[in-house]
Amino acid sequence: MSTCATVSRDLDEPISGTAATATTWLLLEQPGPWGAKALTSSHLDPALGRALETAAANTGVRIALIRRPGRHADLAPSRVRQVYAAHTVPGNAWLHSATTTDPGQLLGLDFAALGAGDPRSFGSALGGRAHTGDPLALVCTNGKRDRCCALLGRPLAAELAASGVEGAWEVTHLGGHRFSPTVLVLPYGYAYGRVGAHTVKEILQDVQEGRVVVEGCRGGSAWERPGQAAELAVRTAAREYAADALSVARTDGGAPRWEVTVAHTDGRHWRVIVAQGASLPPRPESCGVSVLGAPARMDVVAVRELTTALAG
Repeated sequence: MSTCATVSRDLDEPISGTAATATTWLLLEQPGPWGAKALTSSHLDPALGRALETAAANTGVRIALIRRPGRHADLAPSRVRQVYAAHTVPGNAWLHSATTTDPGQLLGLDFAALGAGDPRSFGSALGGRAHTGDPLALVCTNGKRDRCCALLGRPLAAELAASGVEGAWEVTHLGGHRFSPTVLVLPYGYAYGRVGAHTVKEILQDVQEGRVVVEGCRGGSAWERPGQAAELAVRTAAREYAADALSVARTDGGAPRWEVTVAHTDGRHWRVIVAQGASLPPRPESCGVSVLGAPARMDVVAVRELTTALAG
């Protein structure tokens, strides 16, 4: 059986923020103001921020700062801070939580193991354990990175918190400013753009049931840009919304055209052709600029389900 379609995934940029995949998110609560590069331009010790960046480099771990919605008063350094680690690869997705009064304890983590999906050092270094609360809704609100995030993200984060969403946090940077407000949902690691509070609540409800909402989704952080687009296209074509059902088995080629193989846990496979295009007509790449541009997008040119014989 085969299906073909042309679908534009106007992703703007990968939510991992780099060419490398971000399989695991490490989140540290940091009250007070954030600068454009928050790990080294907030009230977190910049030397610690640089050390954490170095420790996480090339491990698949993405570090971000979080804070509760509302006024961002800078509290005493001894304040107990929330820490989360979330692995987003299907079949091994998990979310663990801990608290600390000393952010320097994060340097005791085995970052390579965390990136590979092993949470044991999170337990030994921080006393962390599996998170038993609600899924997390991380709303990008870093106005120093892009004013869209503050103008549109902070009201959304405040509305979620006021309506009782316990997993609502502000986060430093997710990418794709012009899709603000942008939200990352953990543990599965799917990002959404231009969403309202009602939609976020529906997404979180589906997450609790182990399902992915495709509408408004910008992709999963476990995959690079072509894989993000391909996996969502297969979800739509196959009407498969179980979070752990699909994975990106391989990606061949390079910009501006890739061939992505998407695998189902039941043994089915799809080949997806993804081409890099430009978003037209020209448009602002941020609500804070007037210059028009043509941001990159991922065009899904074809989706073809393979027979068992062709799947290898």
